[in-house]
Amino acid sequence: MRLSLAAPLFVLASLLPAAGFAQKDSDWVGTWTSAAMPLAQPSDKVKLPLGYDDVAVRQVVHISQGGKRLRVAFTNEFGTTPLHIRAAHMAFLAAGSKILPATDKALTFAGNPEITIAPGQFAYSDAVKETVPTFSDVVITTAIPTQTMPTITYHSLGMTTTWFAPGGDVAAPEFESPDVAVPSVLKTSSWYFLKDVEVDKARHSAAIVTIGDSITDGARSTPDMNRRWPDQLAPLLAANKKTRRLGILNVGISGNRVLKFGAGPSALDRFDRDVVKQPGAKYVVLMDGINDIGNMHRAPVDAITEKEMLDAYTTLANKAHAAGLKIIAATLTPYEGAKYYSEDGEQIREHLNTFFRTSKLFDGVIDFDKIIADPQHPLQFNPKYDSGDHLHPSDAGYMAMAAGIDLKLFRK
Repeated sequence: MRLSLAAPLFVLASLLPAAGFAQKDSDWVGTWTSAAMPLAQPSDKVKLPLGYDDVAVRQVVHISQGGKRLRVAFTNEFGTTPLHIRAAHMAFLAAGSKILPATDKALTFAGNPEITIAPGQFAYSDAVKETVPTFSDVVITTAIPTQTMPTITYHSLGMTTTWFAPGGDVAAPEFESPDVAVPSVLKTSSWYFLKDVEVDKARHSAAIVTIGDSITDGARSTPDMNRRWPDQLAPLLAANKKTRRLGILNVGISGNRVLKFGAGPSALDRFDRDVVKQPGAKYVVLMDGINDIGNMHRAPVDAITEKEMLDAYTTLANKAHAAGLKIIAATLTPYEGAKYYSEDGEQIREHLNTFFRTSKLFDGVIDFDKIIADPQHPLQFNPKYDSGDHLHPSDAGYMAMAAGIDLKLFRK
């Protein structure tokens, strides 16, 4: 493992995790993000080669704002050992794992091609001068050498293909073609070590941060098609003259809860990192809580009360306002027929939705409940929007959610 170039950067990445190397943070706005989670590596090579072999990791992100400069934040926030990245490149996507070779550029870190990021920290690349069109598919490929890696920082439900190729060739034009599967290339649908992609901030540009659970994370939508409701909201914003400078930063986590650690930290625990500190954030859309309700009978430790939920939402609203952000509440969608449905849970859901609709704590409300519910059976999903599990929307359901949002909420 080559550490000589990375050694002086270890201190930099440890002491200045949030400092841009090329410009002030205020010069940037987020155009893509994912919420960080911990992944404990198994003791054998059952799933991932990370840490065990030299690999190139190719990942695709669909950005929501364009710019003339770009930088990438790499994260080791849940890592317990230093993360060594030997090389990183960015390019634009052709198809599958294939990049447009003419757009391939090396990322650097204070002028160096590699970096070591201390446990619990993250670090930005230098700025890349590159015209980045809105809604581009940006490919980020990193060379991860063999190293000790008991815990990986990742995002589980990426709904986007990631490729692992042996050898660590970050400039390879393609890892496998759509027609030819390469046995040595592993594919997953998660993101690894990626925190943010940012572009230079234009006049009036800002970001909407969407925090929630699997419904915000896009569970059961079509993979590699960006059919999550925040993705489908982005072009609607771009088409409106008064909101076209607003991008989307999706920090949904499938399985997430408001009160308790479940799939990743609770919304209460991660709000400062995943929402308040997002570059260029102006608005927050909060849709979280159905997993707290659904899991309330699973074990004594999972028990919740309506008051605890109301207190938590009040805390989140106060956190947002203290940071100068406007917070918009989204009602919780129906879940009768889902595996963890209960009548007392449904009562809490209805009371929480009434709170969202009437509370003056929030700067607005999006009534996803009414958009998604079956008019004839309001405790259930409308069949035309149901993915089949009575909990998650289909692609059509996610589109209906986005289309039902009043864009005036983002002009205040």
